[in-house]
Amino acid sequence: MTAPLRIGLKLGGQDTSADELRAFWRIADDAGFDHLWCLDLYAAIGDAGPDRPIFEGWALQAAMAVATTRIRIGCTFSGNTHRPPWMLAKLAVTVDHLSRGRLELGIGAGYEETEHRMYDIGGLDHRVGRLAESLECLKLLWTRQRTDFAGRYYTLRDAIANPKPIQKPYPPIWVGAGGDQTLRVVARHADVWNCPGGARRLPNGVIEMTPKLADADRRLSEICAEIGRDPASIRRAVQLEWNGADPGVLIESSARWLEAGFTEQIVYLKPPGALRTAEAAAATLDELRALAARSSPLPPD
Repeated sequence: MTAPLRIGLKLGGQDTSADELRAFWRIADDAGFDHLWCLDLYAAIGDAGPDRPIFEGWALQAAMAVATTRIRIGCTFSGNTHRPPWMLAKLAVTVDHLSRGRLELGIGAGYEETEHRMYDIGGLDHRVGRLAESLECLKLLWTRQRTDFAGRYYTLRDAIANPKPIQKPYPPIWVGAGGDQTLRVVARHADVWNCPGGARRLPNGVIEMTPKLADADRRLSEICAEIGRDPASIRRAVQLEWNGADPGVLIESSARWLEAGFTEQIVYLKPPGALRTAEAAAATLDELRALAARSSPLPPD
């Protein structure tokens, strides 16, 4: 294992209240989880339909920044089509400063067709190209005093973006990707590959990797080799949805993904009962971290 195991906690921001979110964040911060996550969607997702309540993702991250003290914070898949890169760059820097340098920037190409149709949000037809250009713009805005960029989808003209991020050169970038084109974006730009799918639940409740995701993992390594990047420099992330009923299920799931090299693991909880489940997840932290100790080679004498 080339990266340490880090365990996160996620309550998306839909079907919940502001008070429950604040309590959830306190549990995660006090318990010692490594990172804390929300969703970035304008309409609820799931079988119950889009009309359920859901809060805005970057406003939540700003609130998370001031409600916590040590845990790192992020949004698992901030939809690139939702905002132009200059706006996203400014939002991210604001949260990075509010959190005193604890932001993890999660981003994806955009995928929810319902909200794009409802609000007439464009860009899904060229989502991968837009994502690649947006990441280029973000890095330029975060590292240069003035920026020019002339792309197919975005243009910057002598653009100023101050202040710069606290984290240098910029916050860690998590890119959600599954197909070959988006894996190329991961290889070029990401610190973390955040796989958006590719998991299956066994009859005993344990979550394991599918052959399709294993193939994507191998493909990412091949693409890295093509462009001269060390595949080990990109950490792998997975979300493990858990209902709190059986700690053994969570521990076994974590162990399987850790063995596959997924060292960034997010325990994804859903209402109702998210606070109870968060407490149960916190009680497993020592056992989860012991998995990393057992999987690490012994130091030389």
